[in-house]
Amino acid sequence: MQNFTYQNTVKIVFGRDTVKQIGTEAAAFGKKVLLVYGHGSVKKNGLYDLVVESLKAAGLEIVEYSGVSPNPRLSHAQAGADLAKKENVDLIVALGGGSVIDESKAIALGALYDGSLWDFYAGKTPAEKAL
Repeated sequence: MQNFTYQNTVKIVFGRDTVKQIGTEAAAFGKKVLLVYGHGSVKKNGLYDLVVESLKAAGLEIVEYSGVSPNPRLSHAQAGADLAKKENVDLIVALGGGSVIDESKAIALGALYDGSLWDFYAGKTPAEKAL
């Protein structure tokens, strides 16, 4: 067996009515948030409104990035990373399921990297820092 250290810097808050905490949780990391979500089901089910209300109540500025698909595309994640850099966001809130969370993690890596996200997956550069 090989020795190793595993560190996961992603925080997921899960449970009944925890959505109301998102603004307070997010404010601990900065003032400008990239809100990442899919194709609108979070708007139809009311979750989007609850999250935006909580973020605004905490005094956060919101930059939206939607359109995450199942099995996210590298090009969409790269565009999200470019937007995060351009807007100088402090943190990312992933509003959705596994694909949204996965793409948000890639965006978090790319937001602090000047090259292509593909460099991480191709093993050209290690993932050492992220938003």
